[in-house]
Amino acid sequence: MKKKGLLIVVSAPSGGGKGTVLKELFRRNENLKMSVSATTRAPRPGEEHGVHYYFISKDAFRQNIEDGAMLEYAEYCGNFYGTPKAPVQAWLDEGYDVVLEIEVQGGKQIKTVAPDCVSIFLVPPSLEVLEKRLRGRGTETEAVIQERLAAAREEIPHVLDYDYTVVNDTVEQAVIDIQAILEAEKLRVSRDQDIVERILNHA
Repeated sequence: MKKKGLLIVVSAPSGGGKGTVLKELFRRNENLKMSVSATTRAPRPGEEHGVHYYFISKDAFRQNIEDGAMLEYAEYCGNFYGTPKAPVQAWLDEGYDVVLEIEVQGGKQIKTVAPDCVSIFLVPPSLEVLEKRLRGRGTETEAVIQERLAAAREEIPHVLDYDYTVVNDTVEQAVIDIQAILEAEKLRVSRDQDIVERILNHA
């Protein structure tokens, strides 16, 4: 019987390099699936339903909340965002490890409804490094950079609510660290309650 997959929560402060690290993690691991969020905002040019987001109406979203069909959700700038439960559950049952790339409030909600999830917080080596990276992009205005740094100062203390912290010094090392966490979690006795019976009764 295929073992149930891991539910993995990955959060990071604004500009923490989460996207780059996850892209490399997925490139190296075929057993990973990325959860697709649902939103009530309109699609942006190039965005596809079911690929980037599930685009649904506010009424449908509210109905999903009422039906308990969302793992987590939040309202942001007048729109709802959240993680639909059904696709995540189906993948987990098939043995896939499912990554939820969400902010700290969503991470807290997931911990409540799925206490056996693996939560990882990706942090920069320092705020100085984060600032250097944000400036290095050359895409943000000074006001946006200051806004992101202020947000990071508020978000980083939430690392204490997570199971693991990974310092994103280099993408390579961050990916190695996350892979090590996932390997160790798969070997937890609590995730394999039948192990004794399997070993003792194996013909």
